[in-house]
Amino acid sequence: MHLAYPAVLAALLFCVGLYGVLARRNAILVLMSVELMLNAVNLNLVAFDVWLRDSLHAGQALTLFTIAIAAAEIGIGLAIVLMVYRNRGTSDVDRLRDTAEGPDDDTDDADDTDEAAAAAKKAEATA
Repeated sequence: MHLAYPAVLAALLFCVGLYGVLARRNAILVLMSVELMLNAVNLNLVAFDVWLRDSLHAGQALTLFTIAIAAAEIGIGLAIVLMVYRNRGTSDVDRLRDTAEGPDDDTDDADDTDEAAAAAKKAEATA
């Protein structure tokens, strides 16, 4: 078997996955693109394992490890995306970048603590 055929196919798969990661806005499509990239790596691992005729089949063993990691990654990633979608109503990656509280929220918290301190002083004065 020629090594060029699976290597070219893996390169094409990886490029499609990379384009999906960079161009897509939906988080689920980004996760699918990452899976395409991992499948390209798996294809390369198996192709080089067959080409080198490794007696230990280290490429295939590493491929099984990569598949297990990919399954865990997609499970946890999908759970996070679903939770964010429930809380925010969107899975658009650009809209999810603003997860920190704004500067106005910090001043409101400071005002609440000042009011609580003033109420505590008033309670001590009346007691």
